[in-house]
Amino acid sequence: MITNTLVENTIVLFALCWLLAFSSRDWTRRHALSAQYLAGVWFGAACIVGMMIPSAAQDGLVFDARTVVLSMAGLFGGPLVAGIAGLLAGGFRIWIGGVGVLPGLANVVMPIVLGLAYRSAYRRGMLDIGPWQLLGFGIVLHLCTLALVLLLLPSSIGLPAVHNVAWSMMLALPPATAALGLLIKDLIKRNETEQALKFSEARMRAIADALPDLLLVIDEDGRYLDIICSERSLLYDDAARLMGRRLHDVMSPAEEQRFLEFIHQTLQSSSPQLIEYSMATLGGQKVFEGRALPLDMPDTEKRAVVWLSRDVTDRVNAELEQRIAAIAFESQQGMLITDADNRIIRVNKAFTEISGYSAEEAVGQTTSLLTSGKHGPDFYRAMWASIAATGTWSGEIWNRRKSGEVFPEWLTISSVRNAKGTISHYVAAFTDITDRKVAEERIHHLAFYDPLTSLPNRRLLLDRLRQAMASSTRSGQLGALMFIDLDNFKNINDLHGHQTGDEVLQLAAARLTAEVRASDTVARLGGDEFVVMLESLASDPEQAATLAEHIGMKLLISLDQPYRIDDLSLHSSASIGVVLFGEDDSSSEELMKRADMSMYEAKMSGKNALRFFDPHMQQAVQDRLRLEEEIRQGLTASEFVLHFQPQLEQRRGLIGAEALVRWRHPQRGLLSPGAFIGQAEHAGLIHELDIVVLKQACDQLAAWAGHPHFAELTLAVNLSAHLLYQDNFITRLLDLLQRSGANPQRLKLELTETLLLDNMPEAIARMNQLKAHGIRFSIDDFGTGYSSMSYLQQLPLDQLKIDQAFVHGLPGDAASLTIVRATCALAAGLGLEVIAEGVENEQQRALLLANGCHRFQGYLFGKPMPIAEFERVAHDLMTSEAVDS
Repeated sequence: MITNTLVENTIVLFALCWLLAFSSRDWTRRHALSAQYLAGVWFGAACIVGMMIPSAAQDGLVFDARTVVLSMAGLFGGPLVAGIAGLLAGGFRIWIGGVGVLPGLANVVMPIVLGLAYRSAYRRGMLDIGPWQLLGFGIVLHLCTLALVLLLLPSSIGLPAVHNVAWSMMLALPPATAALGLLIKDLIKRNETEQALKFSEARMRAIADALPDLLLVIDEDGRYLDIICSERSLLYDDAARLMGRRLHDVMSPAEEQRFLEFIHQTLQSSSPQLIEYSMATLGGQKVFEGRALPLDMPDTEKRAVVWLSRDVTDRVNAELEQRIAAIAFESQQGMLITDADNRIIRVNKAFTEISGYSAEEAVGQTTSLLTSGKHGPDFYRAMWASIAATGTWSGEIWNRRKSGEVFPEWLTISSVRNAKGTISHYVAAFTDITDRKVAEERIHHLAFYDPLTSLPNRRLLLDRLRQAMASSTRSGQLGALMFIDLDNFKNINDLHGHQTGDEVLQLAAARLTAEVRASDTVARLGGDEFVVMLESLASDPEQAATLAEHIGMKLLISLDQPYRIDDLSLHSSASIGVVLFGEDDSSSEELMKRADMSMYEAKMSGKNALRFFDPHMQQAVQDRLRLEEEIRQGLTASEFVLHFQPQLEQRRGLIGAEALVRWRHPQRGLLSPGAFIGQAEHAGLIHELDIVVLKQACDQLAAWAGHPHFAELTLAVNLSAHLLYQDNFITRLLDLLQRSGANPQRLKLELTETLLLDNMPEAIARMNQLKAHGIRFSIDDFGTGYSSMSYLQQLPLDQLKIDQAFVHGLPGDAASLTIVRATCALAAGLGLEVIAEGVENEQQRALLLANGCHRFQGYLFGKPMPIAEFERVAHDLMTSEAVDS
């Protein structure tokens, strides 16, 4: 009886627990906490139902299957579920009452505790939930139940009760525990699997919805089975209306056939298949790239494919634009593309044809590969500034071909910016405009140049004359305008024809061009009239006129030479009229008239002549010409003589003299160098004059060598600016010394600072050659030039000469005193002698001596004097020094 009741009780509770687990699966996922309360109440209710089925061994002592339910509540439900179930079961057991209340309550708490312990052991991996483990757990559980009855009841009650139910309980309830545990475990596992599947499905649906592409499922007949698309504009119609429709509803029969063939091809293949197609959509005509795979379907349904279509309209359009751009890139214009660092990454065929560089040679190089060198940094700075500001630049530029040829091109540069707005590339297109430039130059040449001689014509001459006049006004440098007319040219034309006359004009043009500077202008006005414009002659009117006259005479001499044409030797001199410009505000037309008038005056004077417009200027030029001729005559007649100015040393007394040239002019008397040196230099006679001075100096040294009083004297001679650099100067000077018999160690050459800086290496080499023969060197007028410290170390110098301008300021001028002190200290540091010129009073001498200068020259000791007077003064000085000593 008890056994049947326990089995019945167990089955009822088993059914209630299974019903709870099955019916609450979905609800518990949505409301986890509430589900635990519900489960606790349900398990408690099951226990109450079990206790309501009578299975009492005696009054008040109830045996039922609540231990099975409560232990499973603890194992699978946890503390909250088991606690609620235990409270309900315990409360109901108290309500029943009887002698078994205490063991009844114990058998409520004990299953819960053992179930929770099993739960903990399972979670820690110590036990598994399997049939044998559950069966063992059921046996232990119900042995404990019987033990509690024995412990908590008097033996008179407990032993009979246990004896009556023990076998029935141990046979029914442990298997029931294992069965209920396995059932609940299976339901929970199935529940978890369903949750995982639903989560996976939801995730895949979310991924599909997030895709920008169109996802279709289409069966082999072309019917839409499923459509997933987040962008409505990619569809032919709304997805809901397309479901169940076929391909022929949305496309032409030809296109449908193409799609069906693609679907069948996909179904027969295990690899993805690709198709590109165009289709009308809600967003307009679009191009798609489709990718399809076979889809596993039940055998009872038609085969289908899963089809992923991507909108590639933008890509196709971009590729089309690229193809168009590629065709445009290979145009007649040279084109190149560079990166942001101006490194070439692509060129077209026209680039190679124009530049000569192949793509292989150009790619990887910077655009400096083409630089011609004709543009300065300012040009490129302005170009890149325009590109930075506007994104583009266009203009004419000169570049260089691979062959080295420089050519003009019209260049357009555009910058390309990326999505971030920064420059990523530059695109340059250029056209060779050599032919256009040649045409422009031809037009320009016809407009501004004489077609016969290729000289500037009147139009270009007047333009240059106006510019030269403006420049002359700003700079203060005068220029000159020369009108030139070939004498008797008409006779050549009449006798030998115009072709011969043209050849004469061409030769005359070439001669004129050869005789002037590249900065000057030679123009032809027409017929046999030429004009020469000289710029930046000098700021002094007389000097400018002299230079103009000098150039004019060269032109006359050149034009007076015979013109050899074939077997003919023709002669045609010229008449030249000259006018200076830059002194007043005369117009260019007025200057042309004045020069023309001067030219006719030259013709009236007998032809082959040169005349200035200003009579006073003409007189000055004539005076200079006369002086030049007189210098030539004076050199021939030995009119240039030496005067000698004593040079003294503080302790030794007279040590030598400086040789200064004078001109015994037949009419003007004795002339100092200031009256003739400038004209001698201008006329190119200064070198000849220097040689005359050196010859006389060598002769004088040789003469002194035979006189005891003068044998130790030195003689200083000034050397002109360029004589040192003449090829034969060293040979000529050594020849003079040898012929005269003079001691080279007694000769001292005084050089200016500016002379030495013209060609320092050559000066050092030549001075060392002369130094090797004993000739000494002094820097004349030290401190008035650049006074470079570097050349003082490099040059083989013996002496520094303080300029008289600084001596004259002593003792009152502090600046002059500072320069004197510095010069003396510098000379002492370099081991050089120092001598001061222009010493005129005792105060100056004493101050120089106090600052380390022990050599003097000046009017305090004697002015420049003829040789006889110098030797008398020198004799007196030496005699007085001998008496003093």
